[in-house]
Amino acid sequence: MEACGGTHYWARYAIEHGHKVKSMSARRVKAFRQGQKTDANDAAAIAIAALQPQVKSTRLLSIENQCQQGLVRIRELLVTQKVATAKQIRDLLLDFGFPIPKGDSALFGALSEILEDAENSLGMDFRMAIESQRKHLNQLLARLADIDARLATQIKADETCQRLQKLEGIGPVNAIALKLTLNTVEHFRNSREAAACVGVTPIQHSSGGKDKIGSISKSSGCKGLRSTLFEGSMAVIRQLDKREARTTKEVWVKDIVARRGKKVAAIALANKNVRTAYAMLKNGTDYQPSMLAA
Repeated sequence: MEACGGTHYWARYAIEHGHKVKSMSARRVKAFRQGQKTDANDAAAIAIAALQPQVKSTRLLSIENQCQQGLVRIRELLVTQKVATAKQIRDLLLDFGFPIPKGDSALFGALSEILEDAENSLGMDFRMAIESQRKHLNQLLARLADIDARLATQIKADETCQRLQKLEGIGPVNAIALKLTLNTVEHFRNSREAAACVGVTPIQHSSGGKDKIGSISKSSGCKGLRSTLFEGSMAVIRQLDKREARTTKEVWVKDIVARRGKKVAAIALANKNVRTAYAMLKNGTDYQPSMLAA
């Protein structure tokens, strides 16, 4: 079947009735469609694509994992809406000569002063609209706190998430996102495929026997997970700037920072974390960093 809305439900239904399911990305199936988009042409394309060994199936989630993924997706949307709302308030007030520092507490403090000042240049309708946006931002923060609490409960009760959090730069949100992405370990042939799925490996553009390795792709992979993995890795690097390395992995990170810079080192650490997480899930092992001799 083609991966679309309802795929997980119908896949589970088919598996319960003894069928073997191959769910394929619509982008992969489209390459085999001939003629215009009709139900008949789509069905023929799906049948042809299903016989091609190079067309991989997409991951199928259990009900529990699908519910956890739903919480993660809701959180991502709330974060996007919160950032967009706060940025719009800052940008609008900046045009009136009211620069506001970064941070939610600074924003709410400045809004209180600006809106209570009856002598500034803000019109009444605009002032009320900004007040409405402030209330909306407060509601988004409250809903985000509620989702974070629910996710924290899920993560605390999940043994896999607890193990993954022992990796450098992997917090609760990264742990559950990694678990959902890599939990079906048989979907990947090796750890490099897992890292490529997340999008932390360089893209390749080779021709005529010449291999050309570029940077990581901005359009492919799990962009949300890659972004949070990068932020977690940057946090580790900032801590390493303040102290000596304690493990062989931290020595490796410091060496890359010295040679290539912090951002390249952060992507390299994210890549290694994904590969390590894949090995942990595949072998059922815990993360054991190699400590330096005292």
